[in-house]
Amino acid sequence: MSSPLERIPQQPPQILPLQNAAHRPLFSVMVPVYNCYQYIEQNLRSILQQDMGPDKMQIEVVDDGSTDGDVQALVLQIGNGRITYYKQPQNVGSLRNFETCINRAQGHLVHLFHGDDIVKNGFYAEIEQLYTEFPEIGAAFTGYHYINEKSEKIWNNTLIDAPRGVIDNFVIQIGKNQLLQTVSLVVKRSTYEKLGCFYGVTYGEDWEMWVRIAANFPVAHSPKVLTEYRVHNSNLTSVNHHSGRNIREIVQVINTFKQYLPPAQAEAIAKIAKKNAAEQFARMAHTVWHHSYSVKGALAQTNGALSLHVGKNTLMSALKMYIKILISYKKK
Repeated sequence: MSSPLERIPQQPPQILPLQNAAHRPLFSVMVPVYNCYQYIEQNLRSILQQDMGPDKMQIEVVDDGSTDGDVQALVLQIGNGRITYYKQPQNVGSLRNFETCINRAQGHLVHLFHGDDIVKNGFYAEIEQLYTEFPEIGAAFTGYHYINEKSEKIWNNTLIDAPRGVIDNFVIQIGKNQLLQTVSLVVKRSTYEKLGCFYGVTYGEDWEMWVRIAANFPVAHSPKVLTEYRVHNSNLTSVNHHSGRNIREIVQVINTFKQYLPPAQAEAIAKIAKKNAAEQFARMAHTVWHHSYSVKGALAQTNGALSLHVGKNTLMSALKMYIKILISYKKK
């Protein structure tokens, strides 16, 4: 078991089974927050509008020492006692905060619901129906789309190649491409108890987890778009993107989850995963450029993409990026 002092554990931290928990809710909606104060009210109201009551749904905010507002007061104001609040004794980082969320979860099904995202009406009912129809599954998810800082839809997710229900060989699909955002997925607590928590990296840690789950349990999905993942400037202009750390960590993630893939296909799937990630990072270079006009950030994404995979899409994207940077220098 990893030392509790490690902000980034190097092995999956253990999730202990609950003791003496005879009367448990079905859902634990656990909301990890850190400096996303402006979005928390909308987040919590989206839960409360489909609240199933305390006997069936635990709702708790787990605050990693936010400094941008009084989160506890806001939770009390919005929840009026319905939502519990827990504050870390000190800032522990995202992975340890997720671990705390899951260990504090009392329900059979855990929704790790980041404080800047949104659930739409019907999400929990749809997830409950999936678990009722397919009790053998270890996780279930719905469709989602991306929203911006103003909660405006900006693009759809990549569609899952499967009808509603349990997905055949989902480990292969999810191994090739990161198809999920955490907001869309609800995991059995017992799944985390068996497999452990997030570890190793702070960019792409969720992808590793979803591949790990898919390798060990059936996974079900509904194509209904019932969640919204928020993209905002702190996503796009982060230190990760300017340093290229996100690319290095994705390579680590892919190399880690190769062990979960069917042995005969593992290398081929990992190669496709790197190609898909490279094309994503090549597109990200342009997004970073248009948000911050950072040459360092744009080049980190462009050159990192080419280090992962050289193909028509990455080459064309890189060429366009280099031209944009060259034009900007000439204007100066």
